[in-house]
Amino acid sequence: MKIEIRDAKDREEWDAFVTSHEEANFLQSWDFYDFHKSRGEEVCRRIVEKDGQIVAAYAGEVEHAKRGRYMAIAGGPIIDWSDTPVVKKVFEDIKLMGEIYNCVFVRVRPQCENTEKNQKIFEENGLRKAPMYLSVEYAGILNLNESEEEIMVGMRQRLRRALRKGMKNNIEIEKSTDPKDIHTFYEIQLQTAKRHDFYAFSEDFLTKQFKAFAKNGEAVLYTAKISDEKMKELGAEGESNILAQNFMIFYGNEASYHYGVSSELGTKLSGAPLLHMEAMRDARERGIKRYNFWGIVDEDDTKHRFYGVSVFKRGFGVTELKYLPAHDLILKKFPYYTKTWLIETIRKKVRHV
Repeated sequence: MKIEIRDAKDREEWDAFVTSHEEANFLQSWDFYDFHKSRGEEVCRRIVEKDGQIVAAYAGEVEHAKRGRYMAIAGGPIIDWSDTPVVKKVFEDIKLMGEIYNCVFVRVRPQCENTEKNQKIFEENGLRKAPMYLSVEYAGILNLNESEEEIMVGMRQRLRRALRKGMKNNIEIEKSTDPKDIHTFYEIQLQTAKRHDFYAFSEDFLTKQFKAFAKNGEAVLYTAKISDEKMKELGAEGESNILAQNFMIFYGNEASYHYGVSSELGTKLSGAPLLHMEAMRDARERGIKRYNFWGIVDEDDTKHRFYGVSVFKRGFGVTELKYLPAHDLILKKFPYYTKTWLIETIRKKVRHV
């Protein structure tokens, strides 16, 4: 058995392997790391071959954080976790690449479930649970093999009422792949962030990310709007008629609800549910089998800032999936424990995340 690891150079080869795995999503897509490169970040893409056949891949980007320079591998490696020799070689290579990029640590949040068996794999390869998350660790998933009617039956009654309310208000749905339209999304995001107390991404960050995916037909901006006549009827003349917008990514086997924003008027008129139903229809047309609503919090965590959003997502009848949380491969112990671990542990408590 011969295992070789090399830099990935070919987008088609990369995406063909990644999308052949049911669990994979955009976090390990080629375009996601093109986005990181567009922001001046260093990117690492590695291909693993066993006896000449590709058996694993992982991509990471280097973060120049004040708490310690590190490499982030979100949603990867894409690998058969039961193949122990390959898993061992991959972690050895991750360590090597982390050292080449002069990192204090490498943070990995794999695309596998949080089970004792998977926890043991990471422990045996020298990783420890990270003090902070890297990417969503608790997600709500819908099976798109179910018809729209079946999904409607599985919804909470309150959400079905909201959908009917949205249709009654004659809400129009528009779709765009033009990065320039992210400007409006950004402006509404500032309003949403203020209402729900979360950090707003910069317009440059959002535009470059959308552009990286849209160029290959993987990103769509969905917009829910009402007519000028309806605005006049509501006494809202002069205000924006945009109710809600969803930044969707379609990659491999998954449609991802990446970001969403809504106006105060949109909350009243129930624009957001219609956007999801339309995105699900488009996902089915693309042959996609899974709709990922992404982050949710525990049902009893009522004080969490994303509790209300989680109630909304659960209303669709999602299956709850807990990924193995982020783990760190520590390369420089002294700066990691005296700076990284200390800062992130305090930050986690302060931000309640």
